[in-house]
Amino acid sequence: MKNFILGIETSCDDTSLCILQSENQQTKILAHFSYSQDEMLKKWGGVVPEIAARNHLEKITPLLKEVFSTAKINLKDINLIGVTTSPGLLGPLLTGVNAAKTLSMLSNCPITPVNHLHAHLEAIHLTNDLAYPYLGLLVSGGHTLYILVQDQYSFKIIGGTTDDAAGEAFDKAGKLLKIGYPAGKLIDDLAKKGNKNKFAFPIAMKNSKDANLSFSGVKTSLKQFLDKYYSNKSIPLDELQDICASYQKSIIEALILKSTFALSTAQELTNKKDIPIVLGGGVACNSYLRSELQRKFKNVFCVEPKFCTDNGAMIANMALRTIKQQVDFPKCLTLDATSTNINKKQFRQKK
Repeated sequence: MKNFILGIETSCDDTSLCILQSENQQTKILAHFSYSQDEMLKKWGGVVPEIAARNHLEKITPLLKEVFSTAKINLKDINLIGVTTSPGLLGPLLTGVNAAKTLSMLSNCPITPVNHLHAHLEAIHLTNDLAYPYLGLLVSGGHTLYILVQDQYSFKIIGGTTDDAAGEAFDKAGKLLKIGYPAGKLIDDLAKKGNKNKFAFPIAMKNSKDANLSFSGVKTSLKQFLDKYYSNKSIPLDELQDICASYQKSIIEALILKSTFALSTAQELTNKKDIPIVLGGGVACNSYLRSELQRKFKNVFCVEPKFCTDNGAMIANMALRTIKQQVDFPKCLTLDATSTNINKKQFRQKK
Protein backbone atom coordinates (compact mmCIF):
# COMPACT_ATOMS: atom_id res chain seq x y z
CA MET A 1 0.00 0.00 0.00
CA LYS A 2 1.26 3.45 -0.91
CA ASN A 3 1.55 6.15 1.73
CA PHE A 4 2.10 9.82 0.97
CA ILE A 5 3.86 12.12 3.45
CA LEU A 6 3.88 15.91 3.21
CA GLY A 7 6.89 17.66 4.77
CA ILE A 8 6.74 21.35 5.75
CA GLU A 9 9.87 23.29 6.74
CA THR A 10 9.73 26.99 7.77
CA SER A 11 12.12 27.18 10.73
CA CYS A 12 14.17 30.13 9.48
CA ASP A 13 14.39 31.72 6.02
CA ASP A 14 13.73 28.77 3.66
CA THR A 15 10.17 27.83 2.78
CA SER A 16 10.34 24.21 1.65
CA LEU A 17 7.73 21.54 0.94
CA CYS A 18 8.07 17.93 -0.12
CA ILE A 19 5.80 14.97 -0.85
CA LEU A 20 7.34 11.55 -0.24
CA GLN A 21 5.85 8.27 -1.38
CA SER A 22 6.45 5.23 0.81
CA GLU A 23 5.73 1.74 -0.49
CA ASN A 24 7.12 -1.60 0.69
CA GLN A 25 9.81 0.13 2.81
CA GLN A 26 10.97 2.08 -0.24
CA THR A 27 10.72 5.87 -0.42
CA LYS A 28 10.55 8.15 -3.41
CA ILE A 29 10.45 11.92 -3.64
CA LEU A 30 7.47 12.84 -5.81
CA ALA A 31 7.83 16.61 -5.49
CA HIS A 32 10.20 18.90 -3.63
CA PHE A 33 10.23 22.69 -3.94
CA SER A 34 11.88 25.42 -1.90
CA TYR A 35 11.99 29.19 -1.82
CA SER A 36 15.12 30.82 -0.42
CA GLN A 37 15.15 34.36 0.89
CA ASP A 38 18.93 34.74 0.40
CA GLU A 39 18.71 37.29 -2.41
CA MET A 40 16.20 39.42 -0.54
CA LEU A 41 18.15 39.25 2.75
CA LYS A 42 21.45 40.33 1.22
CA LYS A 43 20.60 43.98 1.88
CA TRP A 44 20.20 43.16 5.59
CA GLY A 45 23.26 40.96 5.84
CA GLY A 46 21.33 38.20 7.57
CA VAL A 47 17.92 36.91 8.60
CA VAL A 48 15.31 39.38 9.86
CA PRO A 49 12.69 37.27 11.70
CA GLU A 50 9.66 39.44 10.89
CA ILE A 51 10.58 39.68 7.21
CA ALA A 52 11.24 35.94 7.09
CA ALA A 53 7.84 35.16 8.64
CA ARG A 54 5.96 37.41 6.20
CA ASN A 55 7.71 35.83 3.23
CA HIS A 56 6.81 32.34 4.46
CA LEU A 57 3.17 33.45 4.49
CA GLU A 58 3.51 34.74 0.95
CA LYS A 59 5.25 31.69 -0.49
CA ILE A 60 3.77 28.68 1.29
CA THR A 61 0.44 28.59 -0.60
CA PRO A 62 2.00 28.74 -4.10
CA LEU A 63 4.51 26.06 -3.08
CA LEU A 64 1.70 23.83 -1.79
CA LYS A 65 -0.06 24.11 -5.14
CA GLU A 66 3.19 23.30 -6.93
CA VAL A 67 4.07 20.17 -4.93
CA PHE A 68 0.58 18.70 -5.24
CA SER A 69 0.46 19.47 -8.96
CA THR A 70 3.88 17.90 -9.55
CA ALA A 71 3.15 14.85 -7.38
CA LYS A 72 -0.19 14.43 -9.16
CA ILE A 73 -2.08 13.72 -5.96
CA ASN A 74 -4.65 15.58 -3.86
CA LEU A 75 -4.72 16.59 -0.21
CA LYS A 76 -7.09 13.70 0.55
CA ASP A 77 -4.33 11.29 -0.57
CA ILE A 78 -1.91 12.49 2.13
CA ASN A 79 -1.54 9.98 4.99
CA LEU A 80 0.73 12.03 7.24
CA ILE A 81 1.96 15.61 7.60
CA GLY A 82 5.42 16.26 9.02
CA VAL A 83 6.14 19.81 10.15
CA THR A 84 9.06 21.50 11.88
CA THR A 85 7.99 22.53 15.38
CA SER A 86 11.44 23.27 16.82
CA PRO A 87 13.94 24.78 17.01
CA GLY A 88 13.75 27.96 14.97
CA LEU A 89 12.38 31.49 14.80
CA LEU A 90 8.94 31.76 16.35
CA GLY A 91 7.22 33.65 13.51
CA PRO A 92 8.46 31.35 10.73
CA LEU A 93 7.74 28.24 12.83
CA LEU A 94 4.17 29.39 13.47
CA THR A 95 3.61 29.81 9.74
CA GLY A 96 4.52 26.18 9.04
CA VAL A 97 2.71 24.77 12.08
CA ASN A 98 -0.48 26.70 11.30
CA ALA A 99 -0.34 25.57 7.67
CA ALA A 100 -0.01 21.97 8.88
CA LYS A 101 -2.96 22.39 11.25
CA THR A 102 -5.10 23.88 8.49
CA LEU A 103 -4.31 21.01 6.13
CA SER A 104 -5.00 18.56 8.95
CA MET A 105 -8.43 20.14 9.56
CA LEU A 106 -9.28 19.88 5.86
CA SER A 107 -8.27 16.23 5.61
CA ASN A 108 -8.43 14.80 9.16
CA CYS A 109 -4.79 13.86 8.57
CA PRO A 110 -2.42 13.25 11.53
CA ILE A 111 0.67 15.39 12.07
CA THR A 112 4.13 14.39 13.21
CA PRO A 113 6.06 17.22 14.94
CA VAL A 114 9.68 17.27 13.78
CA ASN A 115 12.82 18.62 15.40
CA HIS A 116 14.62 19.90 12.32
CA LEU A 117 18.08 19.41 13.86
CA HIS A 118 17.38 15.70 14.14
CA ALA A 119 15.99 15.78 10.61
CA HIS A 120 19.25 17.27 9.30
CA LEU A 121 21.15 14.18 10.42
CA GLU A 122 18.49 11.62 9.54
CA ALA A 123 18.45 13.08 6.01
CA ILE A 124 21.33 10.67 5.38
CA HIS A 125 18.66 7.98 5.06
CA LEU A 126 17.29 9.69 1.95
CA THR A 127 20.31 8.31 0.07
CA ASN A 128 22.02 5.75 2.35
CA ASP A 129 20.87 2.66 4.23
CA LEU A 130 22.91 3.43 7.33
CA ALA A 131 22.72 1.35 10.50
CA TYR A 132 22.59 2.81 14.02
CA PRO A 133 24.29 4.03 16.10
CA TYR A 134 26.21 6.86 14.48
CA LEU A 135 27.89 10.10 15.50
CA GLY A 136 26.23 13.10 13.94
CA LEU A 137 28.14 16.29 13.25
CA LEU A 138 25.53 18.97 12.69
CA VAL A 139 26.96 22.21 11.32
CA SER A 140 24.61 25.01 10.35
CA GLY A 141 24.08 28.76 10.56
CA GLY A 142 22.55 28.50 14.02
CA HIS A 143 23.91 25.27 15.48
CA THR A 144 27.13 23.29 15.77
CA LEU A 145 26.62 20.03 17.64
CA TYR A 146 28.01 16.54 18.08
CA ILE A 147 25.10 14.18 18.57
CA LEU A 148 25.10 10.46 19.31
CA VAL A 149 22.18 8.98 17.36
CA GLN A 150 21.14 5.62 18.83
CA ASP A 151 18.02 5.34 16.66
CA GLN A 152 15.44 7.63 15.05
CA TYR A 153 13.98 8.43 18.48
CA SER A 154 17.19 8.81 20.51
CA PHE A 155 19.52 11.80 20.12
CA LYS A 156 22.11 12.59 22.78
CA ILE A 157 24.19 15.78 22.57
CA ILE A 158 27.80 15.06 23.55
CA GLY A 159 29.37 18.38 22.58
CA GLY A 160 29.02 21.57 20.61
CA THR A 161 29.73 25.26 20.42
CA THR A 162 29.60 27.29 23.62
CA ASP A 163 28.81 30.50 21.72
CA ASP A 164 28.55 31.11 17.98
CA ALA A 165 27.81 28.42 15.41
CA ALA A 166 30.28 27.71 12.61
CA GLY A 167 27.82 29.05 10.04
CA GLU A 168 27.46 32.25 12.03
CA ALA A 169 31.26 32.63 12.05
CA PHE A 170 31.25 32.38 8.25
CA ASP A 171 28.38 34.85 7.83
CA LYS A 172 29.88 37.43 10.18
CA ALA A 173 33.19 37.09 8.36
CA GLY A 174 31.30 37.85 5.16
CA LYS A 175 30.13 41.13 6.70
CA LEU A 176 33.64 42.04 7.84
CA LEU A 177 35.11 41.18 4.44
CA LYS A 178 32.18 42.88 2.63
CA ILE A 179 31.72 39.95 0.26
CA GLY A 180 27.98 39.43 0.72
CA TYR A 181 25.43 37.09 2.28
CA PRO A 182 25.19 34.18 2.78
CA ALA A 183 28.96 34.06 3.11
CA GLY A 184 29.62 30.34 3.63
CA LYS A 185 29.68 29.37 -0.04
CA LEU A 186 31.39 32.63 -1.05
CA ILE A 187 34.22 32.04 1.42
CA ASP A 188 34.48 28.39 0.34
CA ASP A 189 34.80 29.40 -3.33
CA LEU A 190 37.36 32.16 -2.63
CA ALA A 191 39.35 29.84 -0.37
CA LYS A 192 39.85 27.33 -3.18
CA LYS A 193 42.21 29.79 -4.86
CA GLY A 194 43.93 30.97 -1.69
CA ASN A 195 46.80 29.87 0.54
CA LYS A 196 45.28 28.43 3.71
CA ASN A 197 48.62 28.72 5.51
CA LYS A 198 49.20 32.40 4.70
CA PHE A 199 47.64 33.75 7.90
CA ALA A 200 47.20 32.21 11.35
CA PHE A 201 43.79 32.48 12.99
CA PRO A 202 43.21 30.92 16.43
CA ILE A 203 41.46 27.68 17.32
CA ALA A 204 39.68 28.13 20.63
CA MET A 205 39.45 25.41 23.29
CA LYS A 206 41.84 23.14 21.40
CA ASN A 207 43.35 21.90 24.68
CA SER A 208 40.06 21.26 26.46
CA LYS A 209 40.07 17.50 25.72
CA ASP A 210 36.32 17.43 25.06
CA ALA A 211 33.87 17.92 22.19
CA ASN A 212 33.12 21.58 22.91
CA LEU A 213 34.01 24.43 20.56
CA SER A 214 34.01 28.22 20.43
CA PHE A 215 33.94 30.42 17.35
CA SER A 216 33.55 33.90 18.85
CA GLY A 217 37.32 34.33 19.19
CA VAL A 218 38.15 33.61 15.55
CA LYS A 219 35.67 36.29 14.46
CA THR A 220 37.28 38.80 16.82
CA SER A 221 40.70 37.81 15.52
CA LEU A 222 39.58 38.44 11.93
CA LYS A 223 38.17 41.85 12.83
CA GLN A 224 41.38 42.88 14.58
CA PHE A 225 43.43 41.62 11.63
CA LEU A 226 41.35 43.64 9.15
CA ASP A 227 41.41 46.75 11.34
CA LYS A 228 45.20 46.54 11.54
CA TYR A 229 46.09 45.86 7.89
CA TYR A 230 43.11 46.92 5.79
CA SER A 231 41.50 49.79 7.67
CA ASN A 232 39.76 52.12 5.20
CA LYS A 233 41.11 50.35 2.13
CA SER A 234 39.97 47.55 -0.11
CA ILE A 235 41.48 44.07 -0.04
CA PRO A 236 43.18 42.88 -3.26
CA LEU A 237 41.57 39.71 -4.65
CA ASP A 238 44.60 37.46 -4.14
CA GLU A 239 44.93 38.57 -0.52
CA LEU A 240 41.16 38.16 0.02
CA GLN A 241 41.47 34.59 -1.21
CA ASP A 242 44.33 33.93 1.22
CA ILE A 243 42.36 35.44 4.12
CA CYS A 244 39.29 33.33 3.31
CA ALA A 245 41.37 30.17 3.01
CA SER A 246 43.18 30.82 6.29
CA TYR A 247 40.01 31.78 8.15
CA GLN A 248 38.13 28.76 6.83
CA LYS A 249 41.01 26.49 7.79
CA SER A 250 40.77 27.61 11.41
CA ILE A 251 37.05 26.80 11.59
CA ILE A 252 37.36 23.44 9.85
CA GLU A 253 40.41 22.37 11.86
CA ALA A 254 38.48 23.07 15.06
CA LEU A 255 35.63 20.84 13.85
CA ILE A 256 38.01 18.06 12.83
CA LEU A 257 39.93 18.24 16.11
CA LYS A 258 36.79 18.07 18.25
CA SER A 259 35.38 15.26 16.10
CA THR A 260 38.15 13.07 17.51
CA PHE A 261 36.97 13.66 21.09
CA ALA A 262 33.30 13.32 20.11
CA LEU A 263 33.97 10.00 18.39
CA SER A 264 35.86 8.72 21.42
CA THR A 265 32.94 9.65 23.67
CA ALA A 266 30.46 7.97 21.32
CA GLN A 267 32.56 4.81 21.33
CA GLU A 268 32.61 4.75 25.13
CA LEU A 269 28.86 5.31 25.42
CA THR A 270 27.99 2.58 22.93
CA ASN A 271 30.90 0.23 23.63
CA LYS A 272 31.44 0.07 19.87
CA LYS A 273 34.59 0.97 17.99
CA ASP A 274 33.41 1.22 14.40
CA ILE A 275 30.90 4.06 14.65
CA PRO A 276 30.23 6.00 11.45
CA ILE A 277 30.18 9.80 11.35
CA VAL A 278 27.33 11.58 9.59
CA LEU A 279 27.85 15.17 8.47
CA GLY A 280 24.69 17.26 8.03
CA GLY A 281 23.38 20.81 8.16
CA GLY A 282 23.82 23.80 5.89
CA VAL A 283 27.58 24.16 6.45
CA ALA A 284 27.98 20.47 5.55
CA CYS A 285 27.99 21.74 1.94
CA ASN A 286 31.45 23.21 2.59
CA SER A 287 33.84 21.35 0.28
CA TYR A 288 36.87 21.68 2.57
CA LEU A 289 34.97 20.32 5.58
CA ARG A 290 33.68 17.34 3.61
CA SER A 291 37.09 16.46 2.18
CA GLU A 292 38.97 16.91 5.47
CA LEU A 293 36.47 14.88 7.48
CA GLN A 294 36.66 12.04 4.96
CA ARG A 295 40.45 12.26 4.91
CA LYS A 296 40.83 12.16 8.71
CA PHE A 297 38.22 9.50 9.47
CA LYS A 298 37.58 6.26 7.63
CA ASN A 299 33.83 5.85 8.06
CA VAL A 300 32.18 9.12 7.07
CA PHE A 301 28.80 9.69 5.40
CA CYS A 302 27.87 13.14 4.12
CA VAL A 303 24.30 14.23 3.54
CA GLU A 304 23.89 15.20 -0.11
CA PRO A 305 24.24 18.98 -0.59
CA LYS A 306 20.65 19.34 -1.86
CA PHE A 307 19.43 17.92 1.47
CA CYS A 308 21.87 19.87 3.70
CA THR A 309 20.10 23.21 3.90
CA ASP A 310 16.67 23.45 5.55
CA ASN A 311 14.37 21.46 3.28
CA GLY A 312 11.00 19.75 3.22
CA ALA A 313 12.41 16.39 2.13
CA MET A 314 14.27 15.88 5.40
CA ILE A 315 11.10 16.81 7.33
CA ALA A 316 8.94 14.35 5.40
CA ASN A 317 11.65 11.71 5.80
CA MET A 318 11.83 12.29 9.57
CA ALA A 319 8.04 12.13 9.87
CA LEU A 320 8.03 8.82 8.03
CA ARG A 321 10.83 7.43 10.21
CA THR A 322 9.02 8.44 13.42
CA ILE A 323 5.50 7.59 12.30
CA LYS A 324 4.74 6.02 15.70
CA GLN A 325 4.91 9.50 17.22
CA GLN A 326 2.12 10.99 15.16
CA VAL A 327 -0.59 13.15 16.71
CA ASP A 328 -4.04 12.41 15.29
CA PHE A 329 -6.57 15.06 14.45
CA PRO A 330 -7.94 16.96 16.39
CA LYS A 331 -5.30 16.59 19.11
CA CYS A 332 -2.67 17.83 16.66
CA LEU A 333 -4.27 21.28 16.86
CA THR A 334 -2.57 21.68 20.25
CA LEU A 335 0.95 21.42 18.75
CA ASP A 336 3.29 24.04 20.19
CA ALA A 337 5.82 25.75 17.92
CA THR A 338 8.01 26.78 20.84
CA SER A 339 8.75 23.47 22.52
CA THR A 340 11.33 20.82 21.69
CA ASN A 341 9.61 18.34 23.99
CA ILE A 342 6.20 17.37 22.66
CA ASN A 343 4.14 15.51 25.26
CA LYS A 344 4.51 11.87 24.23
CA LYS A 345 1.30 10.91 26.02
CA GLN A 346 -0.64 12.47 23.15
CA PHE A 347 1.11 10.25 20.59
CA ARG A 348 -0.51 7.08 19.39
CA GLN A 349 0.44 4.67 16.66
CA LYS A 350 -1.26 5.03 13.31
CA LYS A 351 -3.96 2.40 12.77
